[in-house]
Amino acid sequence: MKILVTGGAGFIGVNTAKGLLEAKHDVVVLDNCSRLGAEENLAWLQDLGAVAIHRVDLRHWEALQAVFAEHDDLAGVIHLAGQVAVTSSVADPREDFESNALGTFNVLEALRLLDGGQGRRFCLYSSTNKVYGTLDSMAVKKGKHRYAYRDHPLGVDESAPLDFHSPYGCSKGAADQYVRDYARVFGVPTVVLRQSCIYGPRQFGVEDQGWVAWFTIAAVLGKPITIFGDGKQVRDVLHVDDLVKLFLRCIEAIPACAGRIFNVGGGPDHTLSLLELISLLEKRLGTSMPLTFVDWRPGDQRIYVSDIRRAQKELDWKPTIGVSEGIEHLCCWVVENQRLLEQLLS
Repeated sequence: MKILVTGGAGFIGVNTAKGLLEAKHDVVVLDNCSRLGAEENLAWLQDLGAVAIHRVDLRHWEALQAVFAEHDDLAGVIHLAGQVAVTSSVADPREDFESNALGTFNVLEALRLLDGGQGRRFCLYSSTNKVYGTLDSMAVKKGKHRYAYRDHPLGVDESAPLDFHSPYGCSKGAADQYVRDYARVFGVPTVVLRQSCIYGPRQFGVEDQGWVAWFTIAAVLGKPITIFGDGKQVRDVLHVDDLVKLFLRCIEAIPACAGRIFNVGGGPDHTLSLLELISLLEKRLGTSMPLTFVDWRPGDQRIYVSDIRRAQKELDWKPTIGVSEGIEHLCCWVVENQRLLEQLLS
């Protein structure tokens, strides 16, 4: 198949393109290359195989249409592009809305018009757990190093009510629902993947996004870390290689999973609090990390853990990379690329 990856110069994007190439698919990458490390990621990706690259912003409708017209034999799209930080969405909500909501609408329309209503070309959408808001209805208990759900040991399932919180939650939530509705109304075989924390190599994490990578990079480079809240907040974490395997399973399962929504993450067996990650890194690197604690950010969840049973049952998928193994993998990549990271972050 020929598959288009939007946001293909990003961390998840280049790892996804790599996985597609290894599965013998033809890959088209679309990215505006605005994020830190994008050009370095593209250079790395081009060394792996022949990839068509288009430096296009999804908000520019005519330019996007031109890409789809050039690749009218596309089998589908893995849509990863967008604005990714809650703090950035609060600082510039218009930019956030146009990148996430309008950008996703443009992708869906370009795909629908190219397909002519035949329902043959799929779209996998990278949504977020932020569509569930702060989950105030789910009781939480506070431990020494982490929060935990009092009554939901398996985490949050797809029946949880939507409660968009923060401009980022609103823009991603609007896109999430557009993707779902294009399957119901127009017959486009779409799949919504509400992702928790994804981590792994080639993630140039920064303070307000990509916390697992940012903490790891900061630990190696000796940079101070700011913690929003008390550090006991918990997320289920998923190594990017496991996420790419899920993408491939979704492609294989189209159209059986068309119109479906899946919560995607490490699940209850792969969780970390911020303080626990810091402890892991300090032991691994033999260092002490300088920390500063500030107020919680808008919409921050004390805990979010994905209930991944639907994906396990319907897609025959589950995470295979444990937390310790995954963090070790990421640490090795950061150490190996220390000079590059120092240059990019200077």
